Amino acid sequence: MPATNSDRPEGRELRLTVNGEDRRLDVAPSTPLLYVLRNDLSLNGPKFGCGLGECGACMVLVDGRAARACVLPAAAVEGHQVTTLEGLADGDRLDPVQQAFIDEQGAQCGYCLNGMIMSVRALLNARPAPSRDELVEALDHNLCRCGTHQEILAAACRAAGLGGEGDA
Repeated sequence: MPATNSDRPEGRELRLTVNGEDRRLDVAPSTPLLYVLRNDLSLNGPKFGCGLGECGACMVLVDGRAARACVLPAAAVEGHQVTTLEGLADGDRLDPVQQAFIDEQGAQCGYCLNGMIMSVRALLNARPAPSRDELVEALDHNLCRCGTHQEILAAACRAAGLGGEGDA
């Protein structure tokens, strides 16, 4: 991730590309990206979980790679493509990862869902045919307190074309 442009005064206009749209925002460059997405752009896919970049609830894609928006300064993503959960779908057609989570009922409360889906999408962007072990590793740093781990893994496996290999 590029470093924050420290010579930019607080409160100057930032130019961000979020879900394919160019946005101009008057926010402090050090503002966490999560706050900009939720408060300024009304995108509620990324959630505030721990605020420390440890739980994964705030996950977004930056140039197709997973990034934790709660610890990422907004200025760090200028000139990069930011994709939130809302930006994965193509019109009315859900991203295959989103559809797999629906098909496998990979959510209970849904709070971790954003991070789980974005982590799987990032892995599939980098490696279109991952193994089950690679999926487990990609999901390892996303916390789910509801206990839907089997369904989440089944959804990840379905999205990766691994069929029923999510069953442990």
